[in-house]
Amino acid sequence: MAGFRFQRTPLAGLEAVSATSAHVFPKHTHDTYGIGFLSAGGQISASGRGQVEAEAGHLITVNPGEVHDGAPIGRTARSWHMLYLTPDLISDSLSDLVSTSTDLEFERPVFADPVIRSLLLAVHHRLEDDDLSTDRGALQEALVHLCGRTLTRSATAPLPLPLSLRRVRQRLDDDPAQAADLQLLACEAGLSRFQLIRAFQRHTGLTPHAYHMQRRALLSRRLLADGLSPADVAAACGYVDQSHMHREFRRRFGLTPGAYRSAWLNCNPVQDRLA
Repeated sequence: MAGFRFQRTPLAGLEAVSATSAHVFPKHTHDTYGIGFLSAGGQISASGRGQVEAEAGHLITVNPGEVHDGAPIGRTARSWHMLYLTPDLISDSLSDLVSTSTDLEFERPVFADPVIRSLLLAVHHRLEDDDLSTDRGALQEALVHLCGRTLTRSATAPLPLPLSLRRVRQRLDDDPAQAADLQLLACEAGLSRFQLIRAFQRHTGLTPHAYHMQRRALLSRRLLADGLSPADVAAACGYVDQSHMHREFRRRFGLTPGAYRSAWLNCNPVQDRLA
């Protein structure tokens, strides 16, 4: 049965998601590290490390800022279980090994490792318990073990974002609810509109408009998780109307704003067909 489940965790910076869905996710990025595994079905994904395919039992990873998408193989639902960790949590988990997480990465987008898979499964089972406080120490230990086994130092430094493009990105990050005029953004960068689109996409993997829409969607998701109603969130995030947010949210995240809000606030599975 298709659906999504969001687990509350006792650690700041850790989010756990389990899902079964045939949804096709468009190109997007995360601000976090993601690691998990497929438990059923298969998925094809165009990631920053090339096009890959994963099947049941495979581990899947994504690095912060890595542009990727995801589609089921054979148009049938696949099931996955993911942990998302902020760079701060990664740094804290490996503080005795590294001083910063900026050069750490998951080297392989898809791989098989029964030990790590068992460790991830144990973490998800631990998060399903009602009393999370008793497992906080064990969870921290599991994350240290997980990060130490899977993260490596990047072999190549990421392409630095020019100052002109950093200003554009910062403007979009600071106020994603505000309409983003391409001409004004180009003036901010000192580039033509064509030059801005091409340069921004080369450095970030997304066009300015696609990046803006993603930041707006992430803001809407955060406000829904805080308990705001979909109507209030649509207004706060600058969408034309609630139906506009509904369509955009469903396309990006695989469920509607109302279903996401219910799943997150109640920590209950929400089925796609009820979304």
